[in-house]
Amino acid sequence: MYWEETEDDADGHIVSDDVVDLLFSIRCKTIPIDHGEVLKQAICNKLGWLETEPYAAIHQIHVAESSHGWQRPDEEIGFLLPSRRTRLILRMPFHRIEDCRALIHHQLDIQGHNLAIGEFKARPLSKLTTVFSRYIESDMNEAEEAFIERILNWLREENVHIRKMMCGLQVKHRSGEDFIKTRKLMLSGLSVSDSLRLQKVGIGNSMLMGIGIFLPHKGIDAVKSA
Repeated sequence: MYWEETEDDADGHIVSDDVVDLLFSIRCKTIPIDHGEVLKQAICNKLGWLETEPYAAIHQIHVAESSHGWQRPDEEIGFLLPSRRTRLILRMPFHRIEDCRALIHHQLDIQGHNLAIGEFKARPLSKLTTVFSRYIESDMNEAEEAFIERILNWLREENVHIRKMMCGLQVKHRSGEDFIKTRKLMLSGLSVSDSLRLQKVGIGNSMLMGIGIFLPHKGIDAVKSA
């Protein structure tokens, strides 16, 4: 954990719409918990330009029981049960919004689980100055303190100042014959501009698998409790 007191003022900032989240309605009875790679492949097959588009990302699908992604269901359960309120979320540059309509009314095969995609709504990035990522690439042998120090060094290189940072449990994601190992991460006390920039650019090269994406969060206390 990294902690530095004082807060920042979020007033007066305008959120650009050059990158937005597209929230697609879906119909899906079940989906594997570890679905990042297969979901990426299925969507990239429909959107042939996706893998070369800067700032594009595919959020992994999460349901209410997964506590907004900070906690993950037991792997032994094997699958999630999406509700009518569950959404498939793509983070996209504004100029690609219309191209994403190609997904509407398509059905994706997610390891034998049928995912039907409906209409979408666009949502701007958030001015909240606390963000978290469900998954940041790590090494299973990397201690928590080493992980925090590495991320702090990266933030300093990017000229991003944070006041509080907390990492969570490790999670692994199948990728081909191997796994990508990740940790959960929360950053607080950002400036609004830095928060927006982190949401826009993310971290790492696996954002189409839902890894390295930053999301807004109302505060760090819920994570401390979890």
